[in-house]
Amino acid sequence: MKYKPADKIQDLQYFGEFGGVNPSISDSSTYTFLSAKTMFDTFEGNAEGCYLYSRHSSPSNLYLGEALAAMEATEAATVTASGMGAITPVLLQLCDSGNHLISSRTIYGGTYAFMKNFLPRLGIQTSFVDITKIETVEAAITPETKVIFCETVSNPLLEIANLPALARLAKKHHLQLVVDNTFSPLSITPTQLGADIVIHSLTKFINGSSDTVGGVVCASAEFINQLRNVNDGACMLLGATMDSMRSASVLKNLRTLHIRMHKHSENAMYLAEQFEALGLKTVYPGLKSHKGNALYQEMMNEEYGFGGMLTLDVGSLDKANTLMELMQKRNLGYLAVSLGFYKTLFSAPGSSTSSEIPEEEQQEMGLSDGLIRFSIGLDNHIDRTLKMMKTCMKEVGIL
Repeated sequence: MKYKPADKIQDLQYFGEFGGVNPSISDSSTYTFLSAKTMFDTFEGNAEGCYLYSRHSSPSNLYLGEALAAMEATEAATVTASGMGAITPVLLQLCDSGNHLISSRTIYGGTYAFMKNFLPRLGIQTSFVDITKIETVEAAITPETKVIFCETVSNPLLEIANLPALARLAKKHHLQLVVDNTFSPLSITPTQLGADIVIHSLTKFINGSSDTVGGVVCASAEFINQLRNVNDGACMLLGATMDSMRSASVLKNLRTLHIRMHKHSENAMYLAEQFEALGLKTVYPGLKSHKGNALYQEMMNEEYGFGGMLTLDVGSLDKANTLMELMQKRNLGYLAVSLGFYKTLFSAPGSSTSSEIPEEEQQEMGLSDGLIRFSIGLDNHIDRTLKMMKTCMKEVGIL
């Protein structure tokens, strides 16, 4: 039986302080104690249900964490102020100076920059590999390796990680498999495929309205407690805490995620098929031509589709920029980074979200100048959108 993440979210029911259908927002930075002993016990991590300080936890953050843990089939979760505020504490909690981690070579530019440029300052090294080749991943493992890191669907090339195979490899070598599932919420449940820790940028599809920056770590209760530990927890000590108001906002938007993902996937599939039929160089996990299509189908929770992300290679950066500027002018979407918005967003990742990756490495991984990354929106009549996009492409000389 496939996991039913939307059902797990639906089954959670909260009541506000005064009986409201939404939980009350905890608009406090600190919390009072009725006895000094309870405060001591809370600092020691032994007072269940008591709140210490909102950098540690708050009712609003715990509500959202509980819902996201249910979605990702983990025991617990902790929310953070950004996606990078989730990724960085996890890696720092798992790795010490002298340790090594293995990462997919195609990942979000900020993640790449942290691993490539920042972690070596702490004595932590990263090997970037083609994550789709399990033998290459295994060959990179050393006695100092602690983590295999990947994105379920990679940014921006949309490569598919073989999570069951990576999980078997991780367990064989006693490693932690950390998966960024930002591009595929609901569609893929990594822990059901063997992942140990799942990360999301809540900024993207989960929130869905491009008005909030946030992140989450979903994992075992033991690991989440380690992250929150007042003495050596990376989330607690680095301080990337999500604001309670934002947590409450994301929790409300989470309730409609399954509806939105249906539409994002439906629209992206339609455009990808039509683009491919026009002879355009299109990459989308739902296309039979995608080399990861069969693998994605094996792993996916089918009702949510293949996601809202697709790429189009138009041959040159000039053509890409001209097309994106024209599409924005015609109200087809925004020339903007990020994803998961109700309007379509498009950018040239080589000069934006992946610009931290050196040009020679971009070329090696197949990230061309003319690549446009689309986050397909919730357009009601996607056939109308296609007609307008085709008109723009003809004017630019792409069709």
